[in-house]
Amino acid sequence: MKLHAAFAAVLLLVSCTGPESPVEHWQRYDESSALAANAEHENVRMRYQLIQSKLQDKNALWAPFESELNAFGEDRYAQLAPLVLEQNIPTLQGHVAAGRLTYEDLTTFYLYRIRKLESDSSTTLHAVIALNPEAIQNARRMDQAREEASHPIYGMPILLKDNVNTDNMPTTAGAALLADHTPPSNAFIVDQLASKGALILGKVNLSEWAYFFCDDCPLGYSAVGGQTLNPYGRGVFETGGSSSGSGAAIAANYAAAAIGTETSGSILSPSSMNSVVGLKPTIGLASRTGIVPISSTLDTPGPMTKTVVDNAIVLDAMYGADDADARTLETTGQRRFLQANGTGTLEGKRLGAIKDLLESDSLYASAVESLRQAGAEIIEIVPPEVSLNGFLSVLNGDMIRDLPHYFNTAADPALAGVDVAGAMAFNRKDSMLHMPYGQARFEGIVADPITKGGLDSLIAALHAEGRRFFDEPTAQHELDAVLSINNYHAAYAAVAYYPGLTVPMGYTSAGEPRGLTFFTPSHQEERLLSLALAYETVAPMRSPAPLP
Repeated sequence: MKLHAAFAAVLLLVSCTGPESPVEHWQRYDESSALAANAEHENVRMRYQLIQSKLQDKNALWAPFESELNAFGEDRYAQLAPLVLEQNIPTLQGHVAAGRLTYEDLTTFYLYRIRKLESDSSTTLHAVIALNPEAIQNARRMDQAREEASHPIYGMPILLKDNVNTDNMPTTAGAALLADHTPPSNAFIVDQLASKGALILGKVNLSEWAYFFCDDCPLGYSAVGGQTLNPYGRGVFETGGSSSGSGAAIAANYAAAAIGTETSGSILSPSSMNSVVGLKPTIGLASRTGIVPISSTLDTPGPMTKTVVDNAIVLDAMYGADDADARTLETTGQRRFLQANGTGTLEGKRLGAIKDLLESDSLYASAVESLRQAGAEIIEIVPPEVSLNGFLSVLNGDMIRDLPHYFNTAADPALAGVDVAGAMAFNRKDSMLHMPYGQARFEGIVADPITKGGLDSLIAALHAEGRRFFDEPTAQHELDAVLSINNYHAAYAAVAYYPGLTVPMGYTSAGEPRGLTFFTPSHQEERLLSLALAYETVAPMRSPAPLP
C-alpha cells in the first residue's frame, strides 16, 4: 500500500515513527482496573476487552508539531482558552476579525489541547486517529489570505470521521486492514469544505467499519483507535456510534466542528450521547464519494457541532452535487441553510410529540413543555405500527456490493479486488489484534442470500413503511416536525429518507446526556435548523463536559 513519505511521522503503526523518535508525551498505562470495573456491566457493550489501541503510537500524532506546540506553551493556552472553549463559529470569527485570535492561534490551540488531554491517561478519550501534518502551515496561509474569505467556515479547524478519504492522512475505517492506507484523493465533501476555506485538522475514531462489523461490541471501539470514551463519563456512559470520535471530540473542544456519517443513527446517537448538535441530512444532499460505505441506499455524511448555528455553517459548506454520486443529482436548487439561522421561531409551529415518550421520559416531557411555552402547538401522536423486517438484509445486500466498489474506485490501487470475505480472511490472521469482539456482522453479510432484485424490492417496501410511520401522523395533524429522543426512531427515518437533527435537551440524574431529535420530510433541512435553533434559544441545555 502506498505511504506518503512526507507524512511518515503521523502513521499509526508503532514501527513507522519517522526519521527521529517522537518525544514521549504519551505512555501506555495499566488499564486492568478499568477493564475489571466494567467486566460485569449490565450493558454488555460496556464490557471492554481493551481500551488502548495496540496499533496506534499516539506520540506520532503530534510529532510534526513538537516545536510549535512547545513554543505555544501552557501560558498561551490558558490565555486563549476563554476565547476558544465552548465558543461557536461566529464568535471565533469575531475574535479573529478583532485581532484577538489568528487562525494559526486557533489551530495551534486545538492541537495543544488534543496533545494535552489525549496524552494523559486520566483524561484521554482515545478520540483522535490522525492529525494533518500541514495544519499549522495551512492556518498561516489562511491568515495571510483572510481578506479573500467568502464563507463563515473559512479558517475553522474541522475533524473528519476516519472513514472519509484524505490524500495526506490514512483513512482506516478503524480497521487493522487499512491501518496504513492513504487514498489517492480526497472525498468529495473534503474538497467541498476546503473550497470554502475549512481547515482539515485531522481524523477521529469511530466504531470500526461504522459499527457494521461486530455484534454487541462496544460503541466507539476500533482496532486502530482503541476504545473511544465519553467525556461526560469516561467508561461510565456509552459514546454512541458509529461517529463516536466525532461526538466525543466536539464535546471535548478538539475542533470547531466535525463530520460524521450515518446509515441508521450513527450521527444522531453519538451527538445526543455527547451533548452536541448532530444533523443527518436527506440522503443525496451531501456526496458519499470517497467514504468507506455500508449502504449506498442509506449512507450520508453530516455535521456534528456544539450549536445549531455552527451546524448550518458546516452543512452549507459541505453540500453540493457530485457527478460521481447520482443521489446528489436529485437534490437541485439553491439551499438557504445560512439564512435558516436567522429565522428560528416556534410560534404557531405544529410539533408531534410521541405519547409513549411523554409518559416515560421526564427530560423529553420537559423539552416538549419548553416548546409549548415558546409558542409551539404540541400534538400528542401515536405513530402507526410498521414493519422494518428485512432492514439488516438491506445493509448486507448493499455492503457486499458497495465495499468492493469503494476498494476498486476510491482506495489505494493496491486494495483493488478486496471484498468483505477478503477483509474477514485478513482479520483471522490475528483475531485478538484485528477483531477481539469477533466479526459477526461481516459473517452475516456473506451468509445473506439476498439477490439484487430482492434487495431492490425490499428497499421499496421498507421505504413505504418508513414513510407511513411519519406521514400518517404528519398528514392527520398537519405537523411541521415529529419529536423524538436520541436515535430512537433513526431506522424509520433512514428508510423513509427523512433528515433528523438532534439538540441537547439535558442530562439524566446520573449525568448522561440526552438529545431532543426533530424529524421532517426529505429536503426540509432549513425547517429543521430553524426549529432546532428556536428550541436551543429558549432552552439552552448544553453544559460543558467535565474536562480540564
